Amino acid sequence: MALRYDCGTASGRTDGLGMAAKAVRRGELVVLPTDTVYGIGADAFNPDAVDGLLGAKGRDRAMPSPVLVASPDALHELVADFPERGWALVEAFWPGGLTLVARHLPSLSWDLGETHGTVAVRMPSHPVALELLAETGPMAVSSANLTGRPSPQDCDAAQDMLGDSVAVYLDGGPTEAAVASSIVDLTGPVPVLKRAGAISADVLRGVVPDLLER
Repeated sequence: MALRYDCGTASGRTDGLGMAAKAVRRGELVVLPTDTVYGIGADAFNPDAVDGLLGAKGRDRAMPSPVLVASPDALHELVADFPERGWALVEAFWPGGLTLVARHLPSLSWDLGETHGTVAVRMPSHPVALELLAETGPMAVSSANLTGRPSPQDCDAAQDMLGDSVAVYLDGGPTEAAVASSIVDLTGPVPVLKRAGAISADVLRGVVPDLLER
């Protein structure tokens, strides 16, 4: 049976984060609040756990999971040839609702799905998410919904959809935003907005004026 912790209390937050970190290390799934919507997460370097995440959502490998990190410094250990525009976006919008797609280091032993050598990385601004990521390291995290259903803004909605496929639920209250993060692809010669979300194209162009929209 899934465990659920109220992170609005000091004891619930401490206990929940501890149990969630242990669950991630065991290769189990956790649900956590972010600054956009609730996410379902697993150890990014455990292929079986990531496969379980995709399965819990009813999602195939053609839609790989993004990775959340606790600090921009993690990029040095995850991505290759990260461009100056990327660092400018990180400085302006991390932590926050911006996911950046880059080439991952070929030496990494992970399997996030059919990524074609890329990884989508974000640093969220939610304190519960950041505390968990600081303890576990990079996590594969996708929205905590069944594929085709709305992304949840509270823990109840996530648990109603995912049930006991998740080991630990961290209830951080309603999330701030009803929209997912914006996604910018940095793998080409110019940045491309692949998904408009929490940060608008106009705001992003204030940092990268040559941003294209797709």
